[in-house]
Amino acid sequence: MAASMARTCSRLFRFQSCVLRKLSPRYLAFNEKFHSSPALHSGLLLSLNKRGVLKESFPEDAAHDQLARVLESGGQTVYCGFDPTADSLHVGNLLAIIGLLHFRSAGHHVLAVIGGATAQIGDPSGKTSERERISADTLEGNTHSIRESIQRIFTNHELNFHDSSAKKKMGTVTVLNNMSWYKDWNVVGFLSEAGRHFRMGTMLSRHSVQSRLKSEDGMSLTEFTYQVFQAYDFYHLNQIYGCKIQLGGSDQLGNLMSGHEYIRKVCGEEVFGLTLPLVTSSVGDKLGKTAGNAVWLNRERTTPFELYQYFLRQPDNIVERYLKLFTFLPLGEVQGLIEQQRLDPGKRLAHKRLAAEVTKLVHGKEGLESAKRCTNALYNSSVQALEQMSEEELQELFHQAPFHELLLEPGSTVMDVCRRVQAVPDGPKGYRMVTEGAVWINHTLSDKPEQVLIPKVHVLSNGLSLLRVGKKNFYIIKWLGL
Repeated sequence: MAASMARTCSRLFRFQSCVLRKLSPRYLAFNEKFHSSPALHSGLLLSLNKRGVLKESFPEDAAHDQLARVLESGGQTVYCGFDPTADSLHVGNLLAIIGLLHFRSAGHHVLAVIGGATAQIGDPSGKTSERERISADTLEGNTHSIRESIQRIFTNHELNFHDSSAKKKMGTVTVLNNMSWYKDWNVVGFLSEAGRHFRMGTMLSRHSVQSRLKSEDGMSLTEFTYQVFQAYDFYHLNQIYGCKIQLGGSDQLGNLMSGHEYIRKVCGEEVFGLTLPLVTSSVGDKLGKTAGNAVWLNRERTTPFELYQYFLRQPDNIVERYLKLFTFLPLGEVQGLIEQQRLDPGKRLAHKRLAAEVTKLVHGKEGLESAKRCTNALYNSSVQALEQMSEEELQELFHQAPFHELLLEPGSTVMDVCRRVQAVPDGPKGYRMVTEGAVWINHTLSDKPEQVLIPKVHVLSNGLSLLRVGKKNFYIIKWLGL
């Protein structure tokens, strides 16, 4: 009992006194590392505004006055949160990561916070109904997968987009799970310490709350408390890591305001919120899980080829905006690409560059090469591209196609392979389908049923064959015994 009371008193003192932050060895280590970089300038904000990456700031004059002075004073710490409500982030989250990457490239230090705790509560912003509860096992798997995805993108950016010879050093990146600072709290202790600093009138006035209160289902107490937890996240990161800036989607403005007001009440320190525009589809729908149109950042969900094709197929009127938002190309180069595309629209140079840059950021150079091989194999009927493809790539590209492992027996014919994978019916009908030109193997018309399979024509050097019957029926064959 005494030990419990001692811990509670310690928390209260830490909570109410910002002076303790200066005494924290963890904070001192971060402070020394973070603020040892050369003075930075607010040109970053101007650049992000020109690119359309920033939408709003809180307080309203932050981007033009106070925040500019803070950024000029030295390296700062910026954070953005990602709730693990699925096992992958999606393109709608990518802009938030890119925002962090811009700050990191400018020498600032970024915290990517995975909401292992807040995902159990559920953010009501932009939602018409409450999320279903997530099991502990699912949440743990989602958190692990998203951590790997974020780390992969940061690594790809450093390897492929950062000029290592530049004098300006990149800031550090730290991936955290907010469960680590909530797991020892109990509900009475948390409400006693944190809850007293929130006012019901202010919380009820938030747009995310108002829209839900007016809905048929209303809003649960669990969802209502989400803004309290996100505000406390900001406070915790401010105290431990010296974080003064939070990034979030434009639908997060109310939560950012809650964090700002909370920190100001508790310790009088000025912090800032910056919002990013929501990424929408060509018809204006928000991209994400709830809308059902998510383009995922994990290969298991959306392959590099599918991600590449998604950006390649964007409408002409959106490609310039996406080049500014989703790539790190200088704005002058973006304008040059747009001008080249206007002069020769058929080459789609801007679309190809957009697709390549995003795929390389998300999946690295190998992912981009895979996307290009798949594109050439599918749309350009390139046998060479097929030969270079791995078994995994073929299965990704034709993920609905049956996959067969067959022993390559001497004297096997076109008809034999068609029947063994049940691509054509038995009897005369199947024979006619071959002779009438319905069967293609590795993009080569195979209209002779008794033709013996020829190495490097019907059986590629990688031991694979792609059989197509008609226009859309594909079969992947891996040959054994070669």
